[in-house]
Amino acid sequence: MAAQLVVGVSGNLTRPSKTKVFVEQMVGQVASRIGAVSATFDIQDLGSSFGQARRLAELDPSARNLVDQLSQAAVLVVGSPTFKGSYTGLFKHFFDLIDPGSLRGKPVILAATGGGERHSLIVEHQLRPLFGFFEALTMPTAVYASDRDFSEGALISEAIRIRVEQAVTEACHAVERAERVSLAA
Repeated sequence: MAAQLVVGVSGNLTRPSKTKVFVEQMVGQVASRIGAVSATFDIQDLGSSFGQARRLAELDPSARNLVDQLSQAAVLVVGSPTFKGSYTGLFKHFFDLIDPGSLRGKPVILAATGGGERHSLIVEHQLRPLFGFFEALTMPTAVYASDRDFSEGALISEAIRIRVEQAVTEACHAVERAERVSLAA
């Protein structure tokens, strides 16, 4: 039996990125707790075919592989930096290419980063509706971290760490429930 996969998607456009590090931390925590393999990618990893693609078939093989990982994942952790009150345009473009049924029922942790607290509702007003469209199982706890929650790219806020732990626990419980249902069937 193949190991489960936990996939992180970061909508950042630059490197280094605290958003990607933030997503990677959550992916690692979920993977460790459920005994899964982890993978995290960002917009740059999608390569040069991504920006012009209007359909999945137009992506090069390496970008297509990332989409396949997304579909195979037991849990997704998605995060985006906040630009003008929303996720990045290329983050949205990526999800525009995804088959609407491919994320149905998949546990998803929502996360975002931004310059200040005024952007904190991005997870509820932007990310949650997007993944609601896909009928994904978004975790009740979403996590937003502002610049002051990081120091030199590392998360330093105890309050944010507690929210991360809560979201990770919810995702792990969702995986356990799915496994019990699968075994019962």
